[in-house]
Amino acid sequence: MKNGVEKVLVTGVFDIVHQEHRAFLRDAKKLGYLVVGVESDLRVRQIKGEGRPIHPAAIRVEQLQKLAIADEIFVLPELFSSPDDHRLLLAQLRPDILAVSAHTKHIDKKQRLMQEIGGRVMIVREHNPAISTTLLLESRQRSQRADRQRLEGGMSTVHKKELKHNGKK
Repeated sequence: MKNGVEKVLVTGVFDIVHQEHRAFLRDAKKLGYLVVGVESDLRVRQIKGEGRPIHPAAIRVEQLQKLAIADEIFVLPELFSSPDDHRLLLAQLRPDILAVSAHTKHIDKKQRLMQEIGGRVMIVREHNPAISTTLLLESRQRSQRADRQRLEGGMSTVHKKELKHNGKK
């Protein structure tokens, strides 16, 4: 607890902040003093694959700061994949609550780690499968491909007309 208010920890990638991120952070903030850990660029590549993150960690932190929801925001360590890495961070931060969404993986393991420091895991938001950064990126890529195809198709039509106009077939 910090000044009688529970300390709430949230972690995530937050690559393209969308409405579900904002709602999740607002719900977590209702529980107390909100601390947000942003995954490092290296970890995002490990978790999400090549081509991610879209934005480097510094930009992702800045985007979250602009929302003015979290009380503290920091970048998680690059070496943050083992239970010992998680245990060390939790021992340093000593959150009362680890706020997660309903689709969070390994909730049982997270509960055990939080119990070790006297904290608990709380699901603060149901999963909305219709909205995610991955879906937004896929939609953007489809749109860009369609735009390129229209542009290429349009250019070839223009090019054909230009050739015909110049007397060539």
